[in-house]
Amino acid sequence: MIALDDLTCAHGAHPAIRHLTGRFAPGSLTAIVGPNGAGKTTLLRAIAGLHGETTGTITRGGRIAFLPQASTLERAFPLSCADVVAMGAYAASRLFGPAADRNRIAQALATVGLSGYATRLVGTLSGGQFQRLLFARLMLQDAPILLLDEPFANLDTSTTADLMRLLHQWHHAGRTVIAVLHDTVLVEREFPQALLLARDLIAWGSTDTTLTDANLCRARDHAAAWAAGTPPLRDAA
Repeated sequence: MIALDDLTCAHGAHPAIRHLTGRFAPGSLTAIVGPNGAGKTTLLRAIAGLHGETTGTITRGGRIAFLPQASTLERAFPLSCADVVAMGAYAASRLFGPAADRNRIAQALATVGLSGYATRLVGTLSGGQFQRLLFARLMLQDAPILLLDEPFANLDTSTTADLMRLLHQWHHAGRTVIAVLHDTVLVEREFPQALLLARDLIAWGSTDTTLTDANLCRARDHAAAWAAGTPPLRDAA
């Protein structure tokens, strides 16, 4: 379980998320949705322990693996695909020996459609191949809680479908999966739970009752008020 209790996080003097309370149930599959500037990435980073709380608390019920936005990652280092995936094994506290790691790396690469890519340099990969590689690294981290920030941004339909199948496999295996997404059509089709955010909490629950036209309109109005410098009242539930 991950529980938020009156959580506020800020960038300097400006709140990025404000007074969030709620819980992600163990084994749930949840999308965090909201307008630009809604605080989605800040919330995910706070859950991962990478952004400190201003007020309130976060209770985390297990080890966490975090996949940041691919656009924020440096790809110029001369690392091979196997090197990147191996970082997941190290993050998992080296529970396996070198030979087992090599087998698991090869299996992970095959699972994401990158068989034969172990020695390829990361800088030679396309955007879709690089995202597949990051999913392979997540596999070796073997964490019960997976946090993903815009995992399908700028990917083609085929790659998105392949990686979405992996998310469902992890979910069905009992892992808690939380992803920041902007594609509400994808969320409505693939994610049973959703959290709609506009710095304040707008709605949180089943996707069909969260992503209603009324709630999406409230989120847009909320975000516009923040952008105009007139913080809205805490009228969201």
